[in-house]
Amino acid sequence: MNDHKVVVITGAGAGIGRVTARRLLDDGHSVVLAGRRRETLEETADGRPGASVVETDVTSSESVRALFRAVRERYGRVDVLFNNAGVFGATASVDEITDEAWREALDTNVTGSLYCAREAAAMMREQEPGGGRIINNGSVSAHVPRPSSVAYTVSKHAISGLTASMNLDLRAHGIACTQIDIGNAATAMTAGIGANARQADGSVRPEPTIDAGHVADTIAHIVSLPLDVNVPTLTVMAREMPFAGRG
Repeated sequence: MNDHKVVVITGAGAGIGRVTARRLLDDGHSVVLAGRRRETLEETADGRPGASVVETDVTSSESVRALFRAVRERYGRVDVLFNNAGVFGATASVDEITDEAWREALDTNVTGSLYCAREAAAMMREQEPGGGRIINNGSVSAHVPRPSSVAYTVSKHAISGLTASMNLDLRAHGIACTQIDIGNAATAMTAGIGANARQADGSVRPEPTIDAGHVADTIAHIVSLPLDVNVPTLTVMAREMPFAGRG
């Protein structure tokens, strides 16, 4: 296909990463599936042509460098990075959060995204033709928190700053950067939300969810855009989730 791209997806072993990877593979792209567990990455690939698997721990700068060395050796370039790997982490307020829970969320969601963006951007600047696209997985929590989610909420606010800085620093090099804020896509990570989500007023009630395939469709559209078109931020969410009035 003429618009074939080489795409790296972190956290590709489950959830939004898996659904998006399969969508882009079905579109004919070459997709590098990155994650900590080879078996779940192989399940995502499911024998689809164009899929390759690289075990990666995004919290390790050396592991991330090894990922992009493998991409360079196999494909010679990278066109798209979907910075998707992330954890919700412990349910805790600012007076309850432990050192370990804080570090887990920040190391995975923020530092991991920075490590991957750094390596991808360096490749995109050097390759011919140059440029590319980096998509960071944010959250509606980048705007308003859920109760007792201090580490996750802070990490997603940090993704907003990371994306803004990337757009400023990288646009002259033909690199477009997007933050996609997702609300209540149905995955294993969000399974409890559909049944008993804690609300700002202290109550617990189910919230509506959406099929993660709609998120994958949105990402596939962004991937299809020419590089002179950028989508700095967008939100994909369940229409009736209590987002507008949260808090």
